[in-house]
Amino acid sequence: MSRNASAGVSPRALLAGLGATALMSISPAMAADLQAASPADNEVIIVGHADRPATVQPRGLSVSLGKTEFEAINAVNVEDLMKYAPNFFVRKRFAGDDNAVVALRGANTVQSARTLVLVDGFVVSNLLGNRWDYPPKWNVVGPAEVQQFDIVYGPYSARYGGNSMGGVISVTTERPQGKTVYATVQTMIMPFKEYGFNQSFRGYSLEAGGSYQPSDGPLTVRAGFRHFDNVGQSMTYTLLTAATGSATPVTGAFDDKRLASPVFGAASPVHVIQDQFRLRLGYAAQNGWTAEALGLGWKTDQDLTDVRSFLRDTSGSVIGQGKVSLGGKVWNATGLTQSLTARTEYLGGLKLSGPALGWTVSANLSRYWIASQDVRTSKDYLTGRASGAGTVTRQNTPGWWTGDLTAEQRFGAHKLGLGVNANLYQTDQDTFATTRWKDAAAPVYSASTYGKTSLLGVWLEDEIALNPDLELTAGVRLDQWRAFDGGLGKALGGTRIDGGYDDRSDSSVSPKLSLQGRLPGDIGLQLSLGSAVRFPTVGELFQGRIDDVTRQIDPASFDPNLKPEKSTDANLILRRSFSKVRATASLFYQNIDDAIFSFSGLNPYGAVVTSYKNIDQVQQVGAELILEASDILIDGLDMDVNSAWMEAKTVKNRAARAAEGVAFPRIPDWRANGNLRYRVNDALKVSLGWRYGSRPNSDLFGLVRGDAYGFQSEYFTVDGRVAYNLTPQAQISIGIDNLFNDQAYVAHPLPQRTFVLDLKIKG
Repeated sequence: MSRNASAGVSPRALLAGLGATALMSISPAMAADLQAASPADNEVIIVGHADRPATVQPRGLSVSLGKTEFEAINAVNVEDLMKYAPNFFVRKRFAGDDNAVVALRGANTVQSARTLVLVDGFVVSNLLGNRWDYPPKWNVVGPAEVQQFDIVYGPYSARYGGNSMGGVISVTTERPQGKTVYATVQTMIMPFKEYGFNQSFRGYSLEAGGSYQPSDGPLTVRAGFRHFDNVGQSMTYTLLTAATGSATPVTGAFDDKRLASPVFGAASPVHVIQDQFRLRLGYAAQNGWTAEALGLGWKTDQDLTDVRSFLRDTSGSVIGQGKVSLGGKVWNATGLTQSLTARTEYLGGLKLSGPALGWTVSANLSRYWIASQDVRTSKDYLTGRASGAGTVTRQNTPGWWTGDLTAEQRFGAHKLGLGVNANLYQTDQDTFATTRWKDAAAPVYSASTYGKTSLLGVWLEDEIALNPDLELTAGVRLDQWRAFDGGLGKALGGTRIDGGYDDRSDSSVSPKLSLQGRLPGDIGLQLSLGSAVRFPTVGELFQGRIDDVTRQIDPASFDPNLKPEKSTDANLILRRSFSKVRATASLFYQNIDDAIFSFSGLNPYGAVVTSYKNIDQVQQVGAELILEASDILIDGLDMDVNSAWMEAKTVKNRAARAAEGVAFPRIPDWRANGNLRYRVNDALKVSLGWRYGSRPNSDLFGLVRGDAYGFQSEYFTVDGRVAYNLTPQAQISIGIDNLFNDQAYVAHPLPQRTFVLDLKIKG
């Protein structure tokens, strides 16, 4: 049971009771009758085409996307393939962004640990932290390699741990098929204009591979690679700060009345180069057992050395640092730095599946690790230009292990599933001061952070065919969590000082219940209830600072009693077809106790510290409407459109009462996505897509709202694409993303109008 029990009947206890009651209500006589009954003959409620099986358990709102949808998308990166999914947003700031966090429903764009992401069944969620810079490892896969995306909203299956609180995303890559080869050449151009920028940023990618599957042999192989090179717009603008004293007269700053002070410069546009390598091997034995091995490699280089200052002195020289006078006031120009990043990552996995003692058994084991990561940053603008002092941060092979074992068997009207899954996440990072930042010369130790978390979960799930039109799924999950070997290091007086965190452990029970069937009028119904417990990540626990005075970990910089987030969820789905239109309506509710959020404040010595704290209670309710149609109005015109309304707010926060009743940050009230696809003829296809989100709060107290850099803004983008088959094996396409050049922000500026050209060959 969870460590934090409360008096009375909690929603989680009530949910557990409902599940137990449903199971016990099946009397022995009724169970005997069910042994002869056939499984429920219900269409599984999944948004998307039904010609492919879902790779995750479709309980709660479930969406499946495949080649039909992918061909209507300008997919520069793999996460683009989901861009029109219902109530869905990815914080992708530029093409090649490796900080693309998913926002499903009310999980916002800095709550990365609330979504579980899998590639071919292997975990690629970066659960080393819960922030904007811990996104899923999307870029281990290229767009041309993907066969389908399956998305489940909410924690309604016992098979998945508490990180499914927001949902589960499963990426399935292409399986080997005969002897095939493929290649894709892509280029993209984004004219960008804002403040001191008026230029076009360009990029390209090359992706190719092939597969081999002999008709009479057990072995299969598929291999591929992708090279990606792009320059994205600057992510950060720098503002002048008020100062006094003598200063250099300058011009060139931009006085944007929406911001607190003039904009004087910008971080470097992001030049990113990525190389991906993939190998997939399979073996099918005659006894029904299969084995698969998957290996992925991803190398990234980021260059942010083209830093910009818009300030000019009276002689026309660039001024990027120091006190300046502008508009009759004295300001300080500071904050511009340069950096270089090099990172190499790998994923290796092995899967086995087959029959054993009447059960269908599957097992997998995977390891994701960052083999090397080197981030070099200048101290300031002047040291950046002069290759002077700076810092270098190096990772010491952080990563994770994950394993799963599942067994399933049908007993008459029951389909029983049970399993065990486990993970181990580990981080270890050192920072050094250097005399020449680019070369990382003469490194002197500065600081460290390190730690581990582990989770062991067991689950049981039973799908019960109550009658041919009604199916009940009841499940329960037990998790045992541990955090250990955590600490911080810091150089004080030439000596390394280490402070250790106490080891912690906790456990939880998460019941699940789902009822699916048909109502009169040919209406599909699914009611799902579930709870989830998301334990803190390494980054939420083992962060903080060692105080220079006490030489111990500052107790104000971390929360030694940080509790896990606990959610109670419900989702009602109704579906009905009207001639050529299929409508799906969804109502959802989520209550989260002890939601984890990042706070900043002063410690007793006047230093600003940031730590993760619990918010007592956060709730969200919402409704989604999804319409799908084929050959609507005219032959060849298909439609997928959706809209969603949400109300997410802080209900109780004893640490800061001013947040109570306020909309939770970064979650819009409205989202609306859609895609129209028209097959002009067998060779020519055109499509139009759109995404909309209303303006959310940018902070916990609802005081920070705006439509400019630094805020969370409204967005409305329209995308177009035309694809033409030159031959049955070759296709050329041209697309425009953000056709009307909407300028929107997730604090950072989002992409402006972008042109994408593709040439695809397959044979």
